[in-house]
Amino acid sequence: MISEAPPFWWRKADWRAWLLLPLSFLYGRIAGHRMAHARRASVPIPVICVGNFTVGGAGKTPTALTIARAAKAKGLKPGFLSRGYGGSLDVTTVVDPDHHRAGAVGDEPLLLAQEALTVISRRRVEGAQRLVAEGADLIIMDDGFQSARLAIDYALLVIDATRGLGNGHIVPGGPVRAPIRQQLRSATALLKVGGGNAADRIVRMAARAAKPYFTASLKVRGDNTLAGSKVLAFAGIADPAKFFRTVESRGAEIVVAKSFGDHEHLTEEEIDDILTTAEHQGLLIVTTSKDFVRLSGHQGKAARLVEKSRVIEVDMVFEDHLAPNLIIDRAIVACRERRLREIKTAAKAVPGKAERL
Repeated sequence: MISEAPPFWWRKADWRAWLLLPLSFLYGRIAGHRMAHARRASVPIPVICVGNFTVGGAGKTPTALTIARAAKAKGLKPGFLSRGYGGSLDVTTVVDPDHHRAGAVGDEPLLLAQEALTVISRRRVEGAQRLVAEGADLIIMDDGFQSARLAIDYALLVIDATRGLGNGHIVPGGPVRAPIRQQLRSATALLKVGGGNAADRIVRMAARAAKPYFTASLKVRGDNTLAGSKVLAFAGIADPAKFFRTVESRGAEIVVAKSFGDHEHLTEEEIDDILTTAEHQGLLIVTTSKDFVRLSGHQGKAARLVEKSRVIEVDMVFEDHLAPNLIIDRAIVACRERRLREIKTAAKAVPGKAERL
């Protein structure tokens, strides 16, 4: 899967998108067939998948965190399952936020692990089994909707109301990961984030497919005002412009904005440039939680940048505050129904096997 979205993906389809249409068609056929026909492994606890239609960030990680907090409030022990993108470890690992660095496990897993049990694994089924062994009674997958490896009880697809589906083309001509109709058939519900209208088309399609949708927005945590501050803002996320808008919404004037690739680890030269520019111009340095954890735990200039950076933390706030509980409850019911189907199927296939499930 492509992780860096070319800028033309997020504009009206141009000659590049149309030139790549044959490859997009082939990619879509393969991805759609896999989603529709792949055999999915089962685990004995509910699985909620927080995914999106497109390559790039839409708010999956803050959504997963919000659902986990709701699960903990209900007395559950949620566990996050992440691929660990951006990390070097290729073995299934329980993430320890006090021990691991982003270079090993990825930046998003470090953020998730600060909230609840987190396992990274390139093999999602193995990762889910590890979470069960660690005592989790609810799995929250951060991404992985299109991978078709694990049986999902509730698939929540997050879509950004400002970016929407970009040019609407499938990879590599656009950011869409698989045919939209196939994704909708496999989805349980949609979550529209923000107040734009770029997601309206997909919301209407979901409504015609009888799929419910929720609305939410990203809210800055705490009284994090920057009124009157002149800042240098830097971000290495899928949509840096979203972060810059958030900074400006807190009353700051962005004098210098620096964008880096999603999950990108800054070089010594890039860190030095940020520090030097901010110092010479008298600017406050602000960044995202993901960028902060990527820098944390290092020495030298990286440690100095961590010390001088102010983190703008955001939470996903559902318009209906009961929505996370509803998602969890429906996932639990769906898991029970799935397990009953598996027991009945096993009983028909091999008498006596049902008792062992």
